[in-house]
Amino acid sequence: MRVVVADDVMIVRAGLARLLAEAGMQVCGEAADAAELLRLVALTGPDVAVVDIRMPPTHRDEGLVAAREIRARHPATAVLVLSQYVAPRYASRLLADQPAGLGYLLKERVSDVAVLADAVQRVAAGGCVVDPAIVQRLLDAARPPSVAAGLTAREREVLALMAEGCSNAAIAMRLRIRERTVESVCAQIFAKLGLPPDPDVNRRVLAAIRVLRS
Repeated sequence: MRVVVADDVMIVRAGLARLLAEAGMQVCGEAADAAELLRLVALTGPDVAVVDIRMPPTHRDEGLVAAREIRARHPATAVLVLSQYVAPRYASRLLADQPAGLGYLLKERVSDVAVLADAVQRVAAGGCVVDPAIVQRLLDAARPPSVAAGLTAREREVLALMAEGCSNAAIAMRLRIRERTVESVCAQIFAKLGLPPDPDVNRRVLAAIRVLRS
């Protein structure tokens, strides 16, 4: 898998590149700002861009803006955005248009190469990955008329893991319940969120996004 890395802090950028290389990925470029990142993606056509959310010149949301531009201009390139802060509003903006192939992860987790590699692989496969801390913040703050307010405690647990990109088998293992039980809970979640079966729609992604947007 071919990956580019964007972060204005050289030591962080180099660290990310090393971790990705250790995970068996080919780092085909590094960028220090959003403009350089966009040129790099256009030039190399990577499978995934790993992008810091705050980059020069203002250190606000240049990475976020670049991430959305990459998805619009280069739909074959997935994007994993990294942030130092738990900021649900940034996740909502990032995933507002088309959540497939996008991820939002806190920087504190990327020191674990397995977590970083897993997130990169999931977005590359067209999945949507949202940091569990952000999902939990959203679920904890849910109040009517939020779409999450009508979910049971178990449904909220499953939805949080679903938003992380976990499969039914992984959810069953994490919650120590049967996979068939997870399937039943997922069906209940989809029904409550008004997501009928559709072969052209990833209901797991849409369920998480509806909570983010609420």
